[in-house]
Amino acid sequence: MDLQLDKKLALVTGSTAGIGFAIAQGLACEGAFTIVNGRTEERVKKAAASIREKCQGSKVEGFSGDLSTLEAVERLTSKFPDVDVLVNNLGIFAPQTFEQITDEDWVRFFEVNVLSGIRLARYYLPRMKAKNWGRIIFISSESAVQIPVEMIHYGMTKTAQLAISRGLAETTVGTGVTVNAVLPGPTASEGVKDFVDRLAKDNNTSPKEFEKMFFEKARPTNLLKRFAAPEEVASMVVYLCSPLSSATNGAALRVDGGTVRSIT
Repeated sequence: MDLQLDKKLALVTGSTAGIGFAIAQGLACEGAFTIVNGRTEERVKKAAASIREKCQGSKVEGFSGDLSTLEAVERLTSKFPDVDVLVNNLGIFAPQTFEQITDEDWVRFFEVNVLSGIRLARYYLPRMKAKNWGRIIFISSESAVQIPVEMIHYGMTKTAQLAISRGLAETTVGTGVTVNAVLPGPTASEGVKDFVDRLAKDNNTSPKEFEKMFFEKARPTNLLKRFAAPEEVASMVVYLCSPLSSATNGAALRVDGGTVRSIT
């Protein structure tokens, strides 16, 4: 299927590994000029080179900077004043009991997971409307609707992304611009792999055995009974970036392995 992304300029934040990398690679392989983002130049260069190797002839450029800061956002928008596709993937997570989450933790999670996407959407959305075409996608989580007791601050940010994406979609009435959110379930991203390996070691078990235990106890409603691959999430996102998804707007689309039991 031709997703008609050739010559589109796409920005994927937090895209040197995991879901973000898989999305950036998927867009590049579909012909989009893709901007890879990470905090360090080394990781950005490595990710961009890997995508170019995988997707022969692809056009990939890198931008290093922490997009949770206004300074980095201003540098980025100065270098790339117009993009056709914005994927707000940048995010952090950390298991913590509620009583241990400090004010600084709450603010940091909001700045990284929420405010980064708000700033970029605030800049790019008016330009997309002026061109009468564009795609903005927030990578949320099933944790937005099933708040994890071990990561309440993370769940809060993912719910906020749903509110923002739906609210922005309401401003695109009658245009060729769409704004949507994607809700991955437990996914084998770089951070999750490290987290699983560490907990498996702490519990004197193998990562595979810990994964089985995790889905039995922590995510019992999950139908896959395994961590999804980043590429499985990316397939949905790349389609939403395409002109073919023009009738999908203001939606919260789940790629959660059936974790959320509600059918709405």
